[in-house]
Formats: sequence, structure tokens, C-alpha cells
Amino acid sequence: MAARPGISRCPAWTSERRSGHTVSDVTSQQHSIAQVDVPGDVVRVVQLTDTHLCRDRGGTLLGMDTDHSLQMVIDRVLRECDDIDLLLCTGDLADNGAAQAYRRLGEYVARFDCDSFWLPGNHDVRSQMVAELPGGAYLCEEIRAANWQIVMLDSQIPGEVGGELGARELERLDLALQAAREEQLYSLVCLHHHPVPIDTRWLDEQVVADRAAFFEILDGYSGVRGVLWGHIHQEIDRPRDGVRLLGSPSTCVQFRPGSDTFRADDRPPGYRWLELHRDGRLRTGVSRVTDVAFTVDLESGGYL
Repeated sequence: MAARPGISRCPAWTSERRSGHTVSDVTSQQHSIAQVDVPGDVVRVVQLTDTHLCRDRGGTLLGMDTDHSLQMVIDRVLRECDDIDLLLCTGDLADNGAAQAYRRLGEYVARFDCDSFWLPGNHDVRSQMVAELPGGAYLCEEIRAANWQIVMLDSQIPGEVGGELGARELERLDLALQAAREEQLYSLVCLHHHPVPIDTRWLDEQVVADRAAFFEILDGYSGVRGVLWGHIHQEIDRPRDGVRLLGSPSTCVQFRPGSDTFRADDRPPGYRWLELHRDGRLRTGVSRVTDVAFTVDLESGGYL
């Protein structure tokens, strides 16, 4: 498939090209910051979310082999986007927080010639993620690339399905956006759970509990350009006062939009790409694997 509009395909990776994507860790008084050196004026980002890798290779979710589906999505990313600056893995990376799943995820994302940044979801065990992080993967609180700031928020409530940010994460968000305003940076805010209802009743019971406080903070900063999340296993792209609200498909099973109770969907796995432009424009889209047949149990009443 041809490269997406606005993305020029480049030759095979070289050591010189790789050297343009270095990460340095900077710790402020408030939180850790990873600085990604980007060789161009556009920060090119790929999001993989809700991979749900099982303890053992070949494990399934609703009949779908989640290792296989993730590998097919990665194959597609590598065909379509060969100049990625950073990779975001936004939660539910392991189906039950198994160390083996995080190790395999590290192997899979090592196919990208850029660093990856991970967030925990409700199915993850943060301590296991930290213990198994491979080289080139990070659980940091903020990423800086060109004139963009990417804030990574933890919406996990250990032992619960739904999300909440809590006082610490909300305070951290406010301080990060203050710093971005002072330094004239544009901001993309990332978390696992959806911060707005999506008209899917069973999922909307799991929406971020303190979303009103979250948006009260965002509304105070004009440099925020997007909010990006996973969890919902479906595509959302809505405007809100100049901010793009972006939910993304899973790399495995999809959820049927608009359903009152749990329903799997027959749409294929996919990923989201984003372009963060120097002038503050945010371009984004979703691509799905259309050339592979996947098995999914559409009659299942749930998987938790």
C-alpha cells in the first residue's frame, strides 16, 4: 500500500538516520521528561493500543490470536510508515499483566527503529511492566519532541476496570501544561481510558471518573491540540473547542460501536498514525489490516 498522504517514503534505515532519534531522560522537580530528537519539522507518531498479549505466545482473546494480530498490524505499519519518530503503546498491553507478555511486546516493537513509550491499562500490572521494559522503551511522564509536548497520564485504578486520574495526575497535568505554555509548546495528552462518553453504554460505565476536572484543566490552555486514548477498541475522532478527541482501534478484537451490552465487532485490527506539525496542526488517521482473515467470537458476552 502506498504511503499515506503527506508522508514521504524514505530509504531503508541507516545508522545516521537512527542517530536522529535519541532519547535523553531529564528529571524536573515535578516529573520525568524524555527528550526525543526529531530530524524534521514534523513529529511522526504511531499508536498501538490494547494489544492484550497473553502469558503464552499464541494465546487468544475471543478466539483471536493476539500475538498474530499484533504482528500483522506491525507489518502494516512498517509498509505504510517508514519514518516514525516515536511509538505510543497506550495500555492493556498484556491481557493479565504477565511478564512474558511484556517481554514479547518488547521483541515486537524492536522492529521499529524508534523508541516506544508505554502506559498501563486496566489489564496491566505496572510493576511487571517496569520490570520487563526492554531497551528503547520507556514509562515516562512526558515526552518532548520538536515544539511538542506529549503528556502521558496514568488512568489505571488497580483492580478496577474503569479509569480515574486522581489528584496527583491532575496536578501533574496542570503543571506540565503550564510549562508548555511558558515554553510555547503544543500539547498532546495521552491516557488509557476514554475521558468522554462514546455512546456505547457498557463502555461508558468505565469512562474516566474525574473527567470534569480533567477538562477544566485542559480548557485553561490553548496549546492543547489533542487527547488520545485506547480502551474502547474502536475509532473516535471528535472536535471539542479546537481539541481533537481521539480513540483508537485495538491491535486485536474490536468492540461494536453503539451497543448497550458487550458486543465484539467484525472490523479488523488496526493502528493510528499522527503528524504533529511545527505550526500546531495535528493530522491523524487510522489504518486497519484488510488483507488477513481473523477469527473472533462475535457471540461472546464478554471477556473480563
